[in-house]
Amino acid sequence: MIDLRVLRDDPDRVRESQRARGEDVGIVDALLSADERRRSSSVSFDELRSEQKQLGKLIPKAEGDEKADLLKKAGELSAAVKAADAEQDEAAEETQRLLRLLGNLVHPDVPVGGEEDFAVRETIGAPRDFAAEGFEPKDHLELGQLLGAIDVERGAKVSGSRFYYLTGIGALLELALVNAAVAQATEAGFTPMLTPALVKPQTMEGTGFLGQAAQDVYHLEQDDLYLVGTSEVPLAGYHMDEIVDVSRLPLRYAAFSPCFRREAGSYGKDTRGIFRVHQFDKVEMFSYVVPEDSEAEHLRLLEWEKQWLTGLELPFQVIDVATGDLGSSAARKYDCEAWIPTQGKYRELTSTSDCTEFQSRRLSIRMRDGKQVRPLATLNGTLCAVPRTIIALLENHQQADGSVRVPELLRPYLGGRELLEPVGK
Repeated sequence: MIDLRVLRDDPDRVRESQRARGEDVGIVDALLSADERRRSSSVSFDELRSEQKQLGKLIPKAEGDEKADLLKKAGELSAAVKAADAEQDEAAEETQRLLRLLGNLVHPDVPVGGEEDFAVRETIGAPRDFAAEGFEPKDHLELGQLLGAIDVERGAKVSGSRFYYLTGIGALLELALVNAAVAQATEAGFTPMLTPALVKPQTMEGTGFLGQAAQDVYHLEQDDLYLVGTSEVPLAGYHMDEIVDVSRLPLRYAAFSPCFRREAGSYGKDTRGIFRVHQFDKVEMFSYVVPEDSEAEHLRLLEWEKQWLTGLELPFQVIDVATGDLGSSAARKYDCEAWIPTQGKYRELTSTSDCTEFQSRRLSIRMRDGKQVRPLATLNGTLCAVPRTIIALLENHQQADGSVRVPELLRPYLGGRELLEPVGK
């Protein structure tokens, strides 16, 4: 959530952020009103409570009619204090409810617009010219079947649409990607983690995934637990309700975890293969930093993602995601999109978001800086979303005979293999 002081001091900034996101600007004025009511009711409660205490000191000393009058007044004050307390609680609850409806304040340099209004920051590598090489590229599913690596038919038979099996070399390729990604993150100073796949409502809500993203979340009603769509959620909750000494920052974690997404609203999109699925594995980076260092840390996370994709020898572009596609927690987000030959376009492979103090305020994560205790900043960055990375690898490194060249980065994790060959060859 945002800092209420920012709302009071510069409501126009908050209105503009809401407008840029394409969200309800009226919430700002409703929140200002609720906050004013909360503060005035708090003052009223304190005044009445003080008067009640003073009266309580006079009653034992009074006698006769004076005492009777004081007792009558005490009864009236008691009722007024209870009413003021209830008003204070109700106003505070309404303030918090409205505050949680506001997205993070958008960074002023973020391009305004929807999903297609991003700005390209840079393009790295060039797509292969398959026509010049004399063959038509196969898509990842055809290649995966030739290699005995992907089985979507049995995935659908067992679990339904958008589920799949990775088999044989496909399973080994996932393990190679995960191990290589974790090795890179560990070398960069991240603490490797294995995180819970189920979290409590306050953890999911605190990271901002029960707002506009709630439709994509799986909820186990009987247990009131949520399946995570990214290990960002348990990593953000790791230091929930804690105060971290500033000397420990930055704290950096890299988690391997399964991820679950309902993909609500994606009917008819990316139905072939394993691009948009309900369950997948991912290596995610997560940072806790001093708020003043969040922009620099954001660029560091982006550089680690670029290092990873460059090591996989994939052509990709980096985009500055537009305001309407940020998600509620992010103030700014960069995506790395790899070229997918058979689609003829760049598609998202990794993403990194600067969530500033938004999540830490909701999760009550603070830092102690000398005598001062204040919220810290959180950031996240995907290093390897396995299925999409496999898609990009198979399609970009395929050969005319259906084999796939293994980038040098992955060879040590695949027993030295330089080529993935069709089954039976």
